Amino acid sequence: MKLLVDVMCGGVVSYLRMCNHDTVYAGDRELEADDDVVAVARDEGRTVVTRDTALADRTAESILLESRDVADQLAELAAAGIDLTLASEPAFCGRCNGPLERVDSTASTPEYAPNPAALEVWRCRDCGQHFWRGSHWDRVAETLSAVTESSRESFPGDRSDDP
Repeated sequence: MKLLVDVMCGGVVSYLRMCNHDTVYAGDRELEADDDVVAVARDEGRTVVTRDTALADRTAESILLESRDVADQLAELAAAGIDLTLASEPAFCGRCNGPLERVDSTASTPEYAPNPAALEVWRCRDCGQHFWRGSHWDRVAETLSAVTESSRESFPGDRSDDP
């Protein structure tokens, strides 16, 4: 899904990118005025994620969040139908939203990144940042698991065992 997250909801950006949602963050593009956010959303076919009621009302597609807490915002996104499943093959850079490419197992990586012969590593084509499934990935997985479990309990939908 193509999303544009306003500055009020920036905490969810990396989660959405790790779930393979093409997610532009308004702060990264210095989009402060509602008119600019609306124009970019329209021009790029993006759904706006915001806590600003007036902004949400001005866009063709929007998801209005109420909470300030990131986990609660993620739960609201899940309730709105946003898939919060971690990508098995990540496509978007968590830092800049650029496209990721897998690093060849024979390639060298910066000191901060693991050896790609030992662990899958991806590199952003735009900013050069390297990514891998490490402790941060595990923490995000735990958060998303708790959020989706909580969403299922809050919004169980149709259940075959209901009378």
